[in-house]
Amino acid sequence: MLEISDDSRVRVLTLNRTEALNAFNEALYDATTDGLLAAADDPTVAVVVITGAGRAFCAGTDLADLNTVPGESRGVRGEADQTDVWWPLAACPKPVIAAVDGPAVGMGAEFTSQCDVRIASTRARFAWNFVHRGLVPDTGAGTWLLPRIIGLPAALRLLYSGDFLGADEALAIGYVASVVEPEQLMNAAREEAARFLASSPLSQRLIKDLVYRGLERGLGEHMRHHVEALQACFRSEDHKEGVAAFLERREAHFTGR
Repeated sequence: MLEISDDSRVRVLTLNRTEALNAFNEALYDATTDGLLAAADDPTVAVVVITGAGRAFCAGTDLADLNTVPGESRGVRGEADQTDVWWPLAACPKPVIAAVDGPAVGMGAEFTSQCDVRIASTRARFAWNFVHRGLVPDTGAGTWLLPRIIGLPAALRLLYSGDFLGADEALAIGYVASVVEPEQLMNAAREEAARFLASSPLSQRLIKDLVYRGLERGLGEHMRHHVEALQACFRSEDHKEGVAAFLERREAHFTGR
């Protein structure tokens, strides 16, 4: 249901429920969030790539599974302030890349918004089609992160209509970093991951936290956390190693400490 593989400090999580276009039922969702937690805690993992098996990234929530619980009795995923529960990919302290081939619909689109970088195949399509089901974007990423990624008018156009966003348009508006042929997708995702492997894991972890939490903070509060992060960097082994590597003209070997 969730395939996990490692390659040179890159962990690939593959949604594999191809009979349902990788739509999330409870088991797949739990396996995916558990996989992200395991990757976050594994010191041998520097970058996470999430993708889908077969001809889709993810067709969203399995409505047949969801419909077993009446709407008026259905609970939500967590408390409002538990952003790690709602946004497990954004909560992962390591760079997360989405490698998208085929449709990413509903929660599938939401999951791509939670990733730090998106690589698409020419067959990729994104749709926040919640309005067609009488819903709002289910993780809140569509109404909070998406406007900050592509701008307010473009986000509202997609959210109001539920229309598909094709790969070329997604590239044009900055939603994806690149578009490649389907057979090149995973290589392109790994090449993107390789861009991050030479960097300090400590720096990346602090940067990700500052960026995402900075979306909800005022400037004064953000700068207080920035100063704390900078002071932590000054005391870190990674900073000492980065300076030494520069002075000795060699590649740095970071430990994340």
